[in-house]
Amino acid sequence: MSRPALELADIFRQYGEAYRAQHPLPRQSLRVMRAIETCRTAALGGHVEQCSQCDFTRISYNSCRNRHCPKCQNSERRDWLQQRQAELLPVEYFHVVFTVPEPIATIALQNKALVYRLLFRTVAATLLTIARDPQHLGAHLGFFAVLHTWGQNLLHHPHLHCVIPGGGLSPDGSRWVACRPGFLLPVRVLSRLFRRLLLAALTAAFDEGQLQFHGELGPLRQRPAFLAHLKTARETEWVVYAKPSFGGPQQVLEYLARYTHRVALSNDRLQALQDGQVTFQWKDYRQPEQKKVLHLEVDEFIRRFLLHVLPPGFQRIRHFGWLANRHRQSKLALCRRLLCTAVIELLPSSPSCLQMLQHLSQAPAARCPHCGGQLQRGQTLPAYRWPARPPDTS
Repeated sequence: MSRPALELADIFRQYGEAYRAQHPLPRQSLRVMRAIETCRTAALGGHVEQCSQCDFTRISYNSCRNRHCPKCQNSERRDWLQQRQAELLPVEYFHVVFTVPEPIATIALQNKALVYRLLFRTVAATLLTIARDPQHLGAHLGFFAVLHTWGQNLLHHPHLHCVIPGGGLSPDGSRWVACRPGFLLPVRVLSRLFRRLLLAALTAAFDEGQLQFHGELGPLRQRPAFLAHLKTARETEWVVYAKPSFGGPQQVLEYLARYTHRVALSNDRLQALQDGQVTFQWKDYRQPEQKKVLHLEVDEFIRRFLLHVLPPGFQRIRHFGWLANRHRQSKLALCRRLLCTAVIELLPSSPSCLQMLQHLSQAPAARCPHCGGQLQRGQTLPAYRWPARPPDTS
C-alpha cells in the first residue's frame, strides 16, 4: 500500500513543537503527539530487509502502536475481529447509536474518564432494562458498544455505537426470544430512559464531588448553576438512532472491519498542508450526497484532534449482558444450543467476507520492488531515547 501524500505525522512534525510551546498540554496529549511523530521512524528502531534474490535492501522502522495513530490500527483490528468472529450468532443484527446533547458534551470534555464511563453504564442499563420489559422484547440482551468522540469536522461529539443481536435469552434461560424482523426496540422509549439515567448519574457524581469544572464552566461548581445547566438538556429530546439492520453475521463482520478501530481522522482524508492551513475532506450528514472540504488553521486542527485523546487505559469497546466477559463463553454456548446451530455454520461464507477476513488475518509477504523476490528480515536497528539524535543508518 502506497504512503498517502500527507499524513497526520507530517503535520505534527512540522508544527507540533510550536504548538506545544504555545499551549500547555496534559501528559497524555503530549505522549500521543510524540508517538505519532515518531511512528515508523528511526526513533523507534526497526530492522533491515534484504531481498533473497538480488542486492536490494531497505530499512523498515517500527510502529508506535498508539491507539490514536492512524497508521497503527490494523493488527489490533485483526486480533479483535478474530475474537468477534467466534461470537457471532445466526440472527439479524442491529446498530443503535446513543448521542448526548451539547450541554452534556461540554461536561464530558472536562471529565472524560468519569462521563464516558457513565455513558457506557447508562446506555447498557437502558438497553437491558427496556429489553427485559415483557411489553417490548422480554429477554436478556447481549451486545457490545464502541465509543466515538468525534464528528466528521473533528469537533467533540461523544456517542456510542451498539451492535446488538436481534433477540436474547428468556428470563429463565430456557429459550431464545427473537425480535420482530427489522425491529428491535422503540428508540423513543430508549431515548427517554437514557436521558433520565444519565442525568441522574451526573447529578449524583456532582453531589459526590467527582466532577471538575474549569474556565468557562467554572460557574458550574455551584449546585444551582449546575442544575440549571442540566435543565437545558432535560428539556430536549436526546438522539437515539436505530440504523437499518445489518442483516446476518457476515454483514456484521464487514462493518466491524471498517468501523470499530477508527481514529478521529484517517490519513486518507487529509488533502493539503499549505500556508499554515490544513485541508481535509469531511461528510456533512445533513447533505450526505455531497463531499465537502474543510480548511482549518494548523493550531485549530491540532486542537480539535487532541480533543479526542482518551484517558490512559480507558477501554472504548465494552461488552454487556450475556456477552460480558464473565458469562460470555457459557452464554454463547447456550444461545447456539437454543438456536440449534452448529458453530461451523456461523462462519462467514460469502466471497467478499472471506476475502476481507483473509486480508486482515494474513500480512502479505514483503516483495522486492526491483525483482519481486521475497524480502527477508536481517539486522535489527535499536531505538534511541528522545531527545537524543537517531543513530546513523546511512
